This record gives sequence, C-alpha cells and structure tokens, in this order.
Amino acid sequence: MLVAILLNSFLVAAVVVIHHESLNYLFRVGQKVSVRRNLALLVGVFGALIAHVVEMWLFALGYFFMVHSDRFQTLSGNFDGSLTDCAYFSFTTYTSLGFGDIEPLGYLRFTAGLEALTGLVMITWTASFMFLKMQRYWRFSD
Repeated sequence: MLVAILLNSFLVAAVVVIHHESLNYLFRVGQKVSVRRNLALLVGVFGALIAHVVEMWLFALGYFFMVHSDRFQTLSGNFDGSLTDCAYFSFTTYTSLGFGDIEPLGYLRFTAGLEALTGLVMITWTASFMFLKMQRYWRFSD
C-alpha cells in the first residue's frame, strides 16, 4: 500500500507541476510577445490542451507500470494491457467522462479516483486562466 501511495503522490505532484509550469510559460509568452488578441487566446487554448494531454499520458504511463507490476491489480473489461488502452482509460478518467468499459481493480481504483479529482482541478485551473486571458484581450464596450 505504501508503494501505491508514493506512486500516486508522485503522479499528482508531477501533474500539478507540469500544469503550473505550462500556464506560467503561457502567461510569460503572453506578456513578452505582442500578437493579435485572438492569436494570443488561441495560443493559450492550444498550450493548455497540450499540457492536459501530457498530464493524461503521464497517468497512462503510471497505469501501464502498475498493470504490469506484481504489486498492483489490473484494469478489467475491454482492456488488453496495452499502453494505448491505459491511455484511453486515463483520458476518460481525467476528464471524468468514464465510459465504464474499463474498470480499475485493487489499488488502481485509488489511482483512478485521484486522477479524476486531479483532472477536475486542472481543468478548472485552465478555465480560470482562460477567463483571465479573455478579460485581458477581449475588451467589451459599455
């Protein structure tokens, strides 16, 4: 159980750091580069999407490691043990979509719950970031 807690803590911490650094980088780029306002928003959206995809793949690698380790259980259902299936499960879990065709067992249930919570926080963080960007670049007349 200690290994599961440490691995899950590492995954969550790494995702938070990746997201922080990505948004910080996008903010700094927005400060230094003068571009049209719509282009600045598009850069922010695509940059945030790239950060989310990297974060989901990090969880996917964590699932892949855990599934192929003797210390954890597996994912069951429409799952063949491939990295692609781990990525699919990660993407549906991170976004809280959860189709339900793959089910975590054992300690992976804890990881899936943490990923859903982490994904929710990262997505809302991105929404806040984009809201502030829109306030800055989209000037509405009274």
